[in-house]
Amino acid sequence: MPADITIDTSSPPYYHADSEAVRFWVTMDDGASVGASISTRTLRYRFNADVNEANALSIYIAHRDAIDAAVKRRVASGSIEPVMVREHDLPAPGRR
Repeated sequence: MPADITIDTSSPPYYHADSEAVRFWVTMDDGASVGASISTRTLRYRFNADVNEANALSIYIAHRDAIDAAVKRRVASGSIEPVMVREHDLPAPGRR
């Protein structure tokens, strides 16, 4: 995991069924915790995964570094919370 990303373990990520998204928090360099989410649709298309309610959280965790880095980039460019991670925020499949 990149050194400048700290996972906020006091509020673990979870699957939110109503929005069909994983909701999570990223601790920024200044110590602030930023709320964010990523939809199952984005997980499916960006990571070529067969995503459903039962495995969405594990797919987020498997790609946490890239997803959390995307949140940090979005905040650095002016996004406010909650940050919704979209497909174009992440590397294309097969790229890092």
